[in-house]
Amino acid sequence: MSANVIDGKAVAARVRAGVAEDVRAFAAEHDTSPGLATVLVGDDPASHVYVSNKIKACEEAGIRSIHHGLGADVSQDELLGLVAELDADDEVDGILVQMPLPDSIDQDAVVAAIEPAKDVDGLTATSAGLLAQGRPGMVPCTPLGVMELLRDAGTEVSGASVVVVGRSILVGRPMAALLTNASATVTVCHSRTRDLGAVCGAADILIAAVGSPRMIEGEWVKPGAAVIDVGINRTEDGLVGDVDFELAKERAGAITPVPGGVGPMTIAMLLRNTLSAAAARRRSAAPSV
Repeated sequence: MSANVIDGKAVAARVRAGVAEDVRAFAAEHDTSPGLATVLVGDDPASHVYVSNKIKACEEAGIRSIHHGLGADVSQDELLGLVAELDADDEVDGILVQMPLPDSIDQDAVVAAIEPAKDVDGLTATSAGLLAQGRPGMVPCTPLGVMELLRDAGTEVSGASVVVVGRSILVGRPMAALLTNASATVTVCHSRTRDLGAVCGAADILIAAVGSPRMIEGEWVKPGAAVIDVGINRTEDGLVGDVDFELAKERAGAITPVPGGVGPMTIAMLLRNTLSAAAARRRSAAPSV
């Protein structure tokens, strides 16, 4: 058999269209649009592309984009000072500090300085704690996008056996928490996992997020499983994922390609998070009756 190839671009387009419609309604009610502040440190070409794409997506959705570009020589105190200003700025609903940061800056300290209500990347300890407890809060955009893709593909998560390969704070850990909250039985694998192929082979849903090209072999995929490939790796063959796509698609029931799978969902969910943050801030500021 050959898998249903999940079109992340099409799903992301639907999400963005829905956000744009909701932003128009929000603006009509509050006489202002949600505002997203982006902070880019240095001149990393990939980071510039990512931030430019986010700014463009904001404009298309009607979200105000507030960009701050800083030199690579900016001090940690200067960056923390900017984050504090954005935390206090009522015109800013969401704050996104583009990673990675220069080695001279403590990334954890910068993330910790972001007001949790404006943490649209879902990286603060407060956001992670709320997610771990199954309570409402900001969730990292890529795992949110994966959940949207699974819903769109008609994949039943509740009761499913899920394997997440990778345990980063940006994808693997929040992904596992989201799936657990959705009543899946989740196994998180990493570099110390024994017999990784056998563990992956038992998964109804297999999510790869390790950043290693074609690490997940096609024969590791359980026949009929849903395979979500979060990896984006630059190779001599171009962009490839963490999964051996050509072999895996012959066994999977549904699979995401690279590019065109999970990638487009990240910005789409960033827009949704920004709108959610704006709405939540105004609800909390409303006088009690």
